[in-house]
Amino acid sequence: MNVDQPKNVRPGEELDAARLESYLHQALPELTGPLTIQQFPGGHSNLTYALTIGERELVLRRPPFGPEIKSAHDMGREYRILSGLIRQYPKVPRPLVFCEDRAVMGAPFYVMERARGVVLRNKNAGDLAIDAGTARRMSEALVDNLAAIHAVDLEATGLAGLGKPAGYVERQVKGWTERYANAKTDDIPEIERAATWLAANLKKESGAALIHNDYKYDNVMLDPNDLTKIVAVLDWEMATIGDPWMDLGTALSLWVDRDDPEAMQMAAFGPTLLEGGLDRVGVVERYERASGRPVDDPVFYFVYGLFKMAVVLQQIYKRYVSGFSKDERFGMMIFLVRMLAQAADRAIELKRIDRLG
Repeated sequence: MNVDQPKNVRPGEELDAARLESYLHQALPELTGPLTIQQFPGGHSNLTYALTIGERELVLRRPPFGPEIKSAHDMGREYRILSGLIRQYPKVPRPLVFCEDRAVMGAPFYVMERARGVVLRNKNAGDLAIDAGTARRMSEALVDNLAAIHAVDLEATGLAGLGKPAGYVERQVKGWTERYANAKTDDIPEIERAATWLAANLKKESGAALIHNDYKYDNVMLDPNDLTKIVAVLDWEMATIGDPWMDLGTALSLWVDRDDPEAMQMAAFGPTLLEGGLDRVGVVERYERASGRPVDDPVFYFVYGLFKMAVVLQQIYKRYVSGFSKDERFGMMIFLVRMLAQAADRAIELKRIDRLG
């Protein structure tokens, strides 16, 4: 089974190969041989490149080109998270070097070992002939692993000071509402209503844990010989210390059910539609068993996740229409923003996280 493969670098996102090669040979003198650069096509935020130097395979992460959103593109922070996390949670790529000298690349970046595995996306899962039993175990493993991340010993990782868990829920709702106002391009009443509803129905913090904040199928790598085993979790750029149920809500917002409206199914972020896999209600129930804690009011966390993801995509779309990105995928983001906002509106109306059709 093929592992996730890079492709040619997208126009406008090229790196200065000569300057980067010189830096890497100085920073990592054990590397020998010429540098080749490709780019992983997935992802919509930070840019991810595949580097080959001799027989070594590395991965470079840097912010997108254009204006920076510091909190979302802090390469030093992401590097520190990986460096601390790998002490207690081995399912992350090993970080090697962080560079904050903008003269090298025009922006801070870091380099890590390349993790190898299968990344399942909605468009490739259908080619793998995954049976219902395997789909079930895959989905259960994904949920169990989220609970395991939330159980990581923060003190042992040295990451206990990463975030501010007190007031996390209120701060997130307020912050994402403000980010939407700053990135707004179109009139979408449903997203405005979701923001108002969240502010009026705030929850107290359920606890403090390391949270990933973008946990989904295409941010994990699976064992090519056993798709029910997770070998690595990727893209820790938005990780922090916060309420684990808010993290669960984000995961739920990216989990499309087989009876969801057709538009949601067509825009599925991952293979959650596979026959046999858990649905959103099943995800919550599995998480409760794995974490040992019942989840109070899943609707609130689901709506929060939908709202947050809509704002993230709105920010990306704003960057595209402002001319700071030439990635044509981003031109369709406004339709996804509307779809997520409509799903949030429907969940609020029906007071449930399933059967939104």
